[in-house]
Amino acid sequence: MKARTIDAVELEVLWNRLISIVNEQAAALMHASFTTVVREAGDLSAGVFDRAGNMLAQAVTGTPGHINTMANCVRHFVKAYPIDTLKSGDSLLTNDPWLGSGHLHDITVVTPVFYRGRGVGWFANTCHAMDIGGRTLGAGARQVYEEGLNIPIMKLFSEGEINRDLIAIVRANVREPDQVVGDLYAQQAGNDVGAVKLLQALEHCDLVDIEGLSGLILDRSETATREAISEIANGVYEDEVKLDGYDKPLVIRAKVIVEDRSLIVDYTGTSPQVDRGINVVYNYTHAYTTYPLKCAISPHIPNNEGSFRPITVMAPEGCILNAQFPCAVGARHLVGHFLSQPLFGALSQAIPDRVIADGSAGLWNTQLEGIGRTGERFAYIFFSAGGMGARPGDDGISATAFPSGIKGVPAEAIESVSPVIMHRRALIPDSGGAGTFRGGLGQEMVLSVDSDHPALHSCMYDRTRYAPRGFLGGRDGRCGELFLSDGTVLPPKGRYDLQPGQSVTLRIPGGGGYGSPFERDPKRVLEDVVQERLSIEAARDSYGVAITADFEVDVEETAVLRKNASADDADRHR
Repeated sequence: MKARTIDAVELEVLWNRLISIVNEQAAALMHASFTTVVREAGDLSAGVFDRAGNMLAQAVTGTPGHINTMANCVRHFVKAYPIDTLKSGDSLLTNDPWLGSGHLHDITVVTPVFYRGRGVGWFANTCHAMDIGGRTLGAGARQVYEEGLNIPIMKLFSEGEINRDLIAIVRANVREPDQVVGDLYAQQAGNDVGAVKLLQALEHCDLVDIEGLSGLILDRSETATREAISEIANGVYEDEVKLDGYDKPLVIRAKVIVEDRSLIVDYTGTSPQVDRGINVVYNYTHAYTTYPLKCAISPHIPNNEGSFRPITVMAPEGCILNAQFPCAVGARHLVGHFLSQPLFGALSQAIPDRVIADGSAGLWNTQLEGIGRTGERFAYIFFSAGGMGARPGDDGISATAFPSGIKGVPAEAIESVSPVIMHRRALIPDSGGAGTFRGGLGQEMVLSVDSDHPALHSCMYDRTRYAPRGFLGGRDGRCGELFLSDGTVLPPKGRYDLQPGQSVTLRIPGGGGYGSPFERDPKRVLEDVVQERLSIEAARDSYGVAITADFEVDVEETAVLRKNASADDADRHR
């Protein structure tokens, strides 16, 4: 059977079928997963690729740090194991940080698909493993060798038979062998479901392969992305942000160069790599550069190899965004998740109505390990988010991750699979930056471990020194805090023993505001006060809105407060 022409109508049908297939792939993986990290938080990606390793379509679930790194990672598999050298039932994996998603805890499984005796494409997924050995996930390592088991590209399955030697090595090196190995089987199950559905589609649609379909999808995505870029005025737009760093602050400096139908991002001037585990590999930098650009410029265009082609990402070797082997990279998200902020800061000079203010950005990852009340060993990690930055037309979303997309794990799920106890989980009033549109609220968590033994707490937190910035007159969000029940303030990227009976409080930052707070509708300010998102004092001081004891807006006093605030602003700008 020969390849045939695909018309526009059939292209739309096939595209929607591909999306359905990868969503089924992801759903199968999540349903089979052994861990709350995957099935509850959604820390995974899933996608389909053509013979050359070009990503065609991704599942709607997952994170940019997984899906956009996987888009480049699969080509390394294709180079190491060309599809025509493999057989049905073969499957490959790696967790190499420089090939994949930037740290050892993410494992990528890639499976070739064969139709009528010929390789026609690949399914791949990346998942966060509950543990990978080493000194446990954290920011404190000085070299990647300390951070756990590094698996080069190799076979997970060979003609349907599991690589028992690999599984034995994995089990001998991780703290939660059943969960880690169980998720490898779940990852394979997801790819297998995708492969079956793709073969059904080829048979049903009378296609011999997906090469023609791939060419159409990628070329159209590239053209549409270039057209979207062309809507931005040519020019050079720059911005920088400061982060806590490990023991001293870091700077991410971004230059966005728009040239007709293409775009270049240059990170020259960014801080050099450090001797702790917050370094970022280039592939992760590329992923968290292309994603926020898509959000601002072309959110309606499919995320695939074609949409990446018009964008060039430059980061000097040896800077913290292109860190070189064998540096430590375990907590690379504490830098990589902030790339959207200088990018949006730069683009706010050209398209202010299409960017958001700074949010808490970096997930607050909490890793705990020790011995539970019944004597069993445990290692558990969960992810938490602060407030998103405000948007041009609406408030920032509270306790929601951006740009990662990770979901918070319910307290009930955490407590059902670990001895971790969540005593309190609540939004923090007044933590969102004031603005015409308010920043999302941060959240407070109070944790302990049900044990007679100390538990090791590995902290992976940022924005405790530098607050998320407001945009275009919006105020900054509130910084984060971390302290014990006795009042001891803890280092945000350290490790310590949480003692029996002791609790730790995490206060995750709020997002920045957008636009002048004195232009916010007083009714929205009142609603925030009624909903306890804002105190009466903050309504008056930050927004110039007077709220009575009966929870009504004092119109006359509000007018005076705002008139005085405008006069003060004018004096400051003279």
